[in-house]
Amino acid sequence: MKNTKLTMGAQTIAAALAFGGGAVMAKEDVEKCTDASSAECKAVSDEAIELIKIHGVQQSIYRYNKSGDPRRLADLVDTPQTISVLTQDQIQESGRTDLKDILQAQAGVTLGTGENGNAFGDRYIIRGHEARSDVFVDGLRDPGMTTRESFATERVEITKGPSSTFAGRGSSGGAVNSITKKASTAYNFGRVDAALGTDEHTRLTVDLNKTLTETSAVRLNGLYSSEDKPGREGIERDREGVQLSYVNQPTDRLSFTGDIYYLNAEDIPDLGSYYDRDAGYPLEDIPVYAQDEDFQNSEVTTFTLRTEYDISDNVRFYNATRVGKTENEYITTGMRGTNRDATDPTAPGAYTLSLSNHQGWQEVDYVTTQFNLFWDTAFAGLDHRFVFGFEYTDESVDNGVFNMDYTNPSNCLTSGRRGVSESYCLLDGSGNEVDNISSLMGKAFTRGDVDALFDIETYSLYVMDTFELTDNFNVFAGLRVDSYDYSNQTSSDLYEFSDELYNGHLGLVYDVTENGNIYASYSTATNINGGESDLGANCGYGGICGTPEQASQADPEQVENIELGTKWSLFNEKLVANAALFRITKSDVHESVGDAYSTLGTLNTGENRVEGIEFGLSGDITDKLSIQASAAFMDSEVLKSYSEDNLGLALSNFADESFYIQMRYQPNEKFAFGGDYSYQSEMYGGQPDTAAGYSAETGEYSIVVPDYQVVNLFANYYHSESLTFRVNIGNLFDEEYWTAAYRSGAFMYIGDGRNITGTVSYEF
Repeated sequence: MKNTKLTMGAQTIAAALAFGGGAVMAKEDVEKCTDASSAECKAVSDEAIELIKIHGVQQSIYRYNKSGDPRRLADLVDTPQTISVLTQDQIQESGRTDLKDILQAQAGVTLGTGENGNAFGDRYIIRGHEARSDVFVDGLRDPGMTTRESFATERVEITKGPSSTFAGRGSSGGAVNSITKKASTAYNFGRVDAALGTDEHTRLTVDLNKTLTETSAVRLNGLYSSEDKPGREGIERDREGVQLSYVNQPTDRLSFTGDIYYLNAEDIPDLGSYYDRDAGYPLEDIPVYAQDEDFQNSEVTTFTLRTEYDISDNVRFYNATRVGKTENEYITTGMRGTNRDATDPTAPGAYTLSLSNHQGWQEVDYVTTQFNLFWDTAFAGLDHRFVFGFEYTDESVDNGVFNMDYTNPSNCLTSGRRGVSESYCLLDGSGNEVDNISSLMGKAFTRGDVDALFDIETYSLYVMDTFELTDNFNVFAGLRVDSYDYSNQTSSDLYEFSDELYNGHLGLVYDVTENGNIYASYSTATNINGGESDLGANCGYGGICGTPEQASQADPEQVENIELGTKWSLFNEKLVANAALFRITKSDVHESVGDAYSTLGTLNTGENRVEGIEFGLSGDITDKLSIQASAAFMDSEVLKSYSEDNLGLALSNFADESFYIQMRYQPNEKFAFGGDYSYQSEMYGGQPDTAAGYSAETGEYSIVVPDYQVVNLFANYYHSESLTFRVNIGNLFDEEYWTAAYRSGAFMYIGDGRNITGTVSYEF
């Protein structure tokens, strides 16, 4: 009987949201209940709250009040840091599915490429700093380069600015934390989403939560998807995934939540275009040149267990433990413009497009556990909310290559760093495309040996405190120490060293009015030498830098951030607006010297700075109009370098201006429509966290990623309480644009072309 009553209550409120005049009142109740401990929640059943808050139930939610990281105790509007939250409803209505595509559109976030066309996974750059190792799932680090999907994601949080007190090593420009869907005893719910579209697009997701008893429940999320990259027929993306979550609450004070996650991604990758230095622009309208044997496979398996125990009314315990394994491998083809050599028998000296091969494999095994003790107590006449934490992580990464051979004869001669070589060209002697481009090379391969064994074991301790100094003045303070043991066995050397990293965070929030505040924040971060696990001893792209003796003596890179901001709750707390001025200074930077591929470096010689202003909006402007928007206006500069030529230059892979807005308008209970617009100013190719490539002769940057803007649209039709239809149009104006450039310009990733998808959602 208990479950039946809850179900009826949920249906009543869901119907009110979708159809009735009580929609506003019900929605306001839910908004108040985004903090589960709020007294207002007593008036609404747990099931109804969960259904609306988690699933939308035909009323999209573009704002969330609380962080998914349990250590962030204050509401986001009272948190002295810029944190963007992308809700499940917003992500679904945008039509984006891979985490890379979701983040790419956000202000202050850009994409980079990997060394040698590294296709293990995605590279994110936040406020000008590398974040590819600063990706977290439910507050636990998700190591390795891999493909990340959103089918089991509740929401995505992007923290801007250093946050090593929470994240540990790295997080110079920020961090990304995905909050996963979890089983709940509060409701029974089922949803199936099926989509078809252009470019052979097929996608099916299932979300099913079932209560087993009053104290236990199970949740299943499943995924199958397949498509060609829009505008690039033959470049394929296939995904299969499942997450099974189980919760057991044996007492009111104790709960266990476990989940098993599996994702298999099998793609035919595309390295895109290349930068034509003579034209000063990427080559446009290139043919699809991926070879029949190309692939990019990523397989992820994790098991996570969370334990929560209320020791008393003011002391709580939380542990999250994860064991994971990721297998990544790729063989892909690049293309560049060149001239046939003078000795070429067909067309000596003629311009052509030649192919190159890029490949590698990686296996990641890791275990991580995080213990938190929450203690609410009065101390020194003030009410404090302490968090005491311990974290242990062990990451082991095997990197290797494939043994390659080519079974087809070459069709041209080109020259390069190694002299004249037999090559594969896309253009014949007359400049026309050759036949059978996809089978030119005839790649044959076997899995080769390991060429770099990476391992880092870390013990971390931290303490955080949130308290009210006065009725209007709140304080957050945190300290963290990370003690690590590092080893990296490359093909020629063994690197071993250990050290301790110390970081802190201090934030002050002053309530100007009941609805608005101003805040100041100071935070730090540290990066260790060789902290990126996929690069061995390649100093130029974040791998280990220097000889083993040098590396062990190098200091970690130091990052400091100062942020001044303001946050406001508007329109009866339905809309949150924020603005922040910030300055991030990174010192003791490790710089590569000589050949960009060298293992040598000048350690702790560089310094750079990123400063700017960022704005944000999220929530409801009216009962019918919702918005999520952010804009970043930034400037980067190299302050110190071993090479004076670098001084004053901008950082690579850094966009001065970026803007994102997604809006949704629902004129009646049957129809809603909206779209999003993203803009990114031009940025320049180069090595991570260093000066962009620059020509002193021309006075211009060498590799330019042109600015771009993309418009996407969506429309929802609510046929009934259970059945919804949605249409998405991606890249409405079919703009050809490029999202990232390799440091030499040898390849530039191409954004998706125009695409149309239709989705049917059935809830039961």
